[in-house]
Amino acid sequence: MARKFLYLVAAVIVLVISALIVLRIWASELTALALVPTAEFTEQPALADNAYADPALWYSHPGMGAADPARWQPGFDHDQSSSPGLGTPTPPPFAVFFVHPTSYLDRSSWNARLGEREAERIARVYLRGMASPFSQASEIWAPRYRQATFGAFLTDAPEAQRAIDLAYHDVRQAFAQFRNSIAPDMPIVLAGHSQGSLHLLRLLREEVRGTPLAERLVATYAIGWPVSIEHDLPELGVPACTAASQTGCLLSWSSFAEPADPSFVLEGYAGSIGFDGKPRGDGAIVCTNPLTGASGRDAATAQINRGTLVPGKDLSDGNLVARLVPARCDTRGLLLIGDPPEMGRYVLPGNNYHVYDIPLFWANVQADVARRAISWANSR
Repeated sequence: MARKFLYLVAAVIVLVISALIVLRIWASELTALALVPTAEFTEQPALADNAYADPALWYSHPGMGAADPARWQPGFDHDQSSSPGLGTPTPPPFAVFFVHPTSYLDRSSWNARLGEREAERIARVYLRGMASPFSQASEIWAPRYRQATFGAFLTDAPEAQRAIDLAYHDVRQAFAQFRNSIAPDMPIVLAGHSQGSLHLLRLLREEVRGTPLAERLVATYAIGWPVSIEHDLPELGVPACTAASQTGCLLSWSSFAEPADPSFVLEGYAGSIGFDGKPRGDGAIVCTNPLTGASGRDAATAQINRGTLVPGKDLSDGNLVARLVPARCDTRGLLLIGDPPEMGRYVLPGNNYHVYDIPLFWANVQADVARRAISWANSR
């Protein structure tokens, strides 16, 4: 009987090891199998030209008050007086256009429909954690849009690009409404995360570059999406930010704790096509250190981290914890944050803190955008 039990234990161990090997070798294939839609792409009708004149198509817009998820503000988990670098000067008026990341995970359709209850619930949660550092803005606009499902970013099937294009066309319409609604001399900030950043980068190329609007651009925060220095940046019409007070530039980073295994991200990046039409390959990625507001490989200690937004269990609330994580850009252009901080259950494989790219540096991002808005106003 004991021998049979030992055989059973050995068999279970072999099965577990085999499963781990399978997950390690074929992780990307299994993820794609679970999340990439198998249904045919269904073209959804274009929105009416004036669709975004309807306040119901915005998660955030002026006049919403306490109902605006982007206006939510966290508290500190201790006396604020002991936190580093508080007392950021009040910036002049500026407007933010924020595009939320992917919150639609369903594989039954390539695009979310407006009114998808769970996707929109998650989008509002994301806005509380990711758009709230920009709340010093006099106006924040964050559109609802028919986002591409998560699986669209795990395949090179033509349906995936059609889904991304459909989502972008909604964002472009929303941006036109934003642009026509704010004062004609109002400085603007473009901000987003992940899929939202991808759409912002296309807006830069197609709607901002070479236009008078470019002169009003305080900064673009295209976070959580890899931007190739060689194949993407020259096509955007803006440089990467190299100094904390620089304006009209782009900030981007992708966060990994150590030891980092970014192979899944870097393999996808290497096989993708840049904005210049050439493969991105293994070229360097834009990496801004959010603790310093500059690029380069200088390490910033946790001592200058003004506050990490550590979320509650469902990400809908949380408190700021100062001095929690450091940051440094490595040779590949990834942002390394040292030992894995406890941020909840949404850390991705490889110590990828993608979901927390902005919350990790919440208070520093808040200070960064205020500083750049002040710098933009002083340069006029």
